[in-house]
Amino acid sequence: MKRITLALAFATLIPTVHAVEYTQVQADKSAVNFTYKQMGVAVDGKFRKFSSSLNFDPAKPANAKASFDVDLASVDTGAAEGDDEVAGKAWFNTKAFPAARFVSASIKALGGNRYEVAGKLTIKGHTQDLVIPATFAAQGNSGVFDGSFTIRRADFTIGEGSWAKFDIVANDVLIKFHIIAASK
Repeated sequence: MKRITLALAFATLIPTVHAVEYTQVQADKSAVNFTYKQMGVAVDGKFRKFSSSLNFDPAKPANAKASFDVDLASVDTGAAEGDDEVAGKAWFNTKAFPAARFVSASIKALGGNRYEVAGKLTIKGHTQDLVIPATFAAQGNSGVFDGSFTIRRADFTIGEGSWAKFDIVANDVLIKFHIIAASK
């Protein structure tokens, strides 16, 4: 009887570990930005609207799932005429292809709060496999995901006709994300 009492007393001293799963992306606190070069000069932009589905438990990253849909018409190049041009047929063709979509296939922990997110990115009906490096940090009841990756616009036919060349607008586009998600 003393052993059971002692074991129960000891067990109460051990902190209970609860799994935390981040599922509710807070779009108003998150950002999807991009940088490209136009005539050799870096130009920054962002997307104002996106939606997502996320299930991430840092204790079980192999079970995590994520998908993101970016409203391409919400592009913000910093100028209204630039936004209209990029939303048009030669670039994003938002009437025919309103969203870009990323769906994760696997998430691999690398240690030190670093991860590799493998999945498929679809823009304008073209799909490419990607491996995206990301970091994760718990901050109170929220989880913060940061990362960046480069796409080649030609892989997705972004910039057709006279814009298909890379003399004015470079082929590489850096995508940066800062995602804040609440735990359930």
